[in-house]
Amino acid sequence: MSKNKKGFTIIEVVLVLAIAGLIFLMVFIALPALQRSQRNTRRRQDMARILTAFNDYQANNNGKMPTVAVIQDPNKFIEKYIKAGSEDAFKDPDGADYKFVPAAIGSETNGGQGAVVPGNDNEYGDVKFDHNIYYNRGAKCGSEEGDIVPVEGDRQITLVYVLEGGAIYCGDNQ
Repeated sequence: MSKNKKGFTIIEVVLVLAIAGLIFLMVFIALPALQRSQRNTRRRQDMARILTAFNDYQANNNGKMPTVAVIQDPNKFIEKYIKAGSEDAFKDPDGADYKFVPAAIGSETNGGQGAVVPGNDNEYGDVKFDHNIYYNRGAKCGSEEGDIVPVEGDRQITLVYVLEGGAIYCGDNQ
């Protein structure tokens, strides 16, 4: 007489649980990186919105750039040129306000070339994510990550933003 038992062996159950655990582990490891990437994409889009706003400002003001006072206290500038027609709050994706901070250009620490974003000595090894938008008039982005190169005149503006994870975004209105 043959007994035909139905069911799973303990080895089969352990194997299925191990595979399911590996899948969950991979998802939980990849999820924060994916979310950080999405937030950084939004930050890059926000920087592009700012540069477009500067171009709009120039178009409405005979090619002139906003004064430093307008940039450092950007509430009216943001309301008129960045948020115009949008219900979208102009904030970092994590909810913090962006802050405009002037970047030093032609500093002694880098031989008079490029920009020095405060707190990193232009080495970018110890940059921190701080919601600051470092700007400079009369400059453009260089070939290196986060590098700013001086140009003639002051109708050009450059934005440098330290993203989550230490990557550096540089954009200009050229």
